[in-house]
Amino acid sequence: MTDTPPMGSPTRAPAPKGATGVLVLADGSVFWGRGVGAVSHSVGEVCFNTSLTGYQEILTDPSYAGQIITFTFPHIGNVGTNPEDIETVTPVARGLIIKADITEPANWRATQHLDAWLKSHNLVGLSGIDTRRLTRRIRDNGAPNGVIAHSPDGVFDIDALVKIAKEWPGLEGMDLAKDVTTRQTYSWDESIWSLKDGYGKQTDPKHHVVAMDFGAKRNILRCLAASGCKVTVVPATTTAEEILALNPDGIFLSNGPGDPAATGEYAVPTIARLVDSGKAVFGICLGHQMLALALGGRTVKMEKGHRGANHPVKDIASGVVEITSQNHGFVVLRESLPEEVEVTHVSLFDGTNEGIRLSGRPVFSVQYHPEASPGPEDSHYLFDRFIAAIEGRY
Repeated sequence: MTDTPPMGSPTRAPAPKGATGVLVLADGSVFWGRGVGAVSHSVGEVCFNTSLTGYQEILTDPSYAGQIITFTFPHIGNVGTNPEDIETVTPVARGLIIKADITEPANWRATQHLDAWLKSHNLVGLSGIDTRRLTRRIRDNGAPNGVIAHSPDGVFDIDALVKIAKEWPGLEGMDLAKDVTTRQTYSWDESIWSLKDGYGKQTDPKHHVVAMDFGAKRNILRCLAASGCKVTVVPATTTAEEILALNPDGIFLSNGPGDPAATGEYAVPTIARLVDSGKAVFGICLGHQMLALALGGRTVKMEKGHRGANHPVKDIASGVVEITSQNHGFVVLRESLPEEVEVTHVSLFDGTNEGIRLSGRPVFSVQYHPEASPGPEDSHYLFDRFIAAIEGRY
């Protein structure tokens, strides 16, 4: 199904025949489709992801809190779902938008149809949307606020949905890490997955890493465990004194959703004290952004963000180009970084900052996701670099 009328024009026309779902943007634009998943409505920032695989991992990535995900790849749901390919137990994304109807699963690992999985997590979705046109709209005009709604009878109060979209405050200034972080400290020893044995277990760790959970993906923790680490995961609001009392060899700053400046109001002073402790520090995504803030830099919201598994990033020191997995809507301003902070990686899409290190200290971070899940494994070496920093070899 297509959007009616042309982009940017408000409409109050009744739903076309067969429409059981709708996307309504804050400017009044209406996209009709077929509802999937939960019968409900949900408001959020409408973004797009260009990954070809890994939709279940994407939908369970805590960094998508507050967002409705438009998948540019048309065939979403064709391999079903399973209990292993998840990044958190309870998804926090606001919903999904896809082009083609969900087919029956065609994969030996599938245990549940995607539609049933969406219903089990109360996630609203739409199929039959012209995702190319919606993606172009986001690309050209930025990520809009919107509402997706699913009603089997095809009856929608469009005016009310427009009002909801207009009144939603947006992600800028929003601290969402507090909503997705763990509520209590716990230990993690699950390692990476293999075809024969499933997930492994770290039974002989050589180092102890404390991970600050701002919305950590499970595969990051698995990669830390696979690198020989005992991992202790702590809430986002844990103080530097509490973290250092755990006697870690290194400190990891996780990915997460929302505005880094908002979360940074309580996390940045903690990170600054951890850096001053002399411990090795490694940050990813939101952790990268807040490390930059702690070192004196600034962050801003991007117009459309980076979300996908095909983003080229250049390692400035080596000249090597990595194909990376990304999911972020805020960025570190390179020109805001103080002299002692070295830029290590840069996006070849738009030249934005993708990595930093603190000169003379075992402290570094990247904007992208070296653990992938989904995505390429070009950047797994960064976990080895963290171990080298812990061992004084970085």
